[in-house]
Amino acid sequence: MPHVRRARSAARLGRAASLAVILPAALLLAACSGSTSESSEAAPTLDTSESVVVYSGRSEDLVAPLLERFTVETGIPVEVRYGDTAELAAQLIEEGDASSADIYFGQDAGAMGALDAAGMCAPLPDAISDAVPSVYRSENWTGITGRARVIAYDPKQVPVEEVPTSVLQLTDPRWKGQVAIAPTNGSFQAFVTAMRVAMGDDATREWLQGMVDNDAQVFEKNSQIRDAVDAGTVQLGLINHYYWYQKAAEVGAENMNVQLAFTEPGDAGTLVNVAGACVIAGSDNPAGGAALVEWMLEPETQQWFVDETFEYPLVEGVAAPAGVPVLSDVTGPDIALAELEDLPGTLAMLQDVGLT
Repeated sequence: MPHVRRARSAARLGRAASLAVILPAALLLAACSGSTSESSEAAPTLDTSESVVVYSGRSEDLVAPLLERFTVETGIPVEVRYGDTAELAAQLIEEGDASSADIYFGQDAGAMGALDAAGMCAPLPDAISDAVPSVYRSENWTGITGRARVIAYDPKQVPVEEVPTSVLQLTDPRWKGQVAIAPTNGSFQAFVTAMRVAMGDDATREWLQGMVDNDAQVFEKNSQIRDAVDAGTVQLGLINHYYWYQKAAEVGAENMNVQLAFTEPGDAGTLVNVAGACVIAGSDNPAGGAALVEWMLEPETQQWFVDETFEYPLVEGVAAPAGVPVLSDVTGPDIALAELEDLPGTLAMLQDVGLT
């Protein structure tokens, strides 16, 4: 178990593409086409013989066993297209009404918000929206599991009492060349979007430029950052909490050097983001899509996520992974995740300062 510290007070494109290039144009096309996510007057009928088509930004290693369970339990077949969360969101927007997708399952609220802003998410049935607190969903998409942003630190180089209590402190010269970030990763991008909402664009750009000037070390993935801190290559890193627990399950907590710290209440460094899902507006099988989303919020499935991914459950009655603060005690910036829709603006800002 880590030393977890509370801080001191059209047609399918068929190709991978950069969201920074595709998504702004796709949003514009969606706006011009007048796409909407209005509910149908009559509830769709569930046909258990009809496949549910899922566009999944979550990995096949994780999702395939989960969806196999869904089929076994419900009899509903599932077809899955896997890919990068942001790129699949862009793909869906480009496909528009021609998309074969019934639901989208993405890794962060920023991509969910961008998809919703393009009119691609249908309104949630009450059975789904009532299950999850409003801060972790919008009217048209819902969080499935939560993940808290944390600072990973090397206790051999940084005593716990000296770990920054705010991400704003990471631009201090003391940490020059010693902070690891993953600017091309969706969770980091959603975190920056949250900073923009909470602090404004000017302050966020100033912080990003400060990180560049302070020689922040750039990695591709959270897991790489965790391992770099564990090895002492860098002293600090910004990751999601569950990466520590996944590694501990593999090698044993006693064999890990890296530890975790939560920043002070209200700080963007402790943003609770979500992996989320929505039923696609214009889906050929909206009833099947809604059934899958609702199933992912059932207590048994939520417990599966806790056991397999160490993420926070979002429904009542399911306990958080052992060793992490309860979700109600993890207080990041006072914003709703539904506000994290301007991912294109964040990508443009990251590019402006040279981080992508």
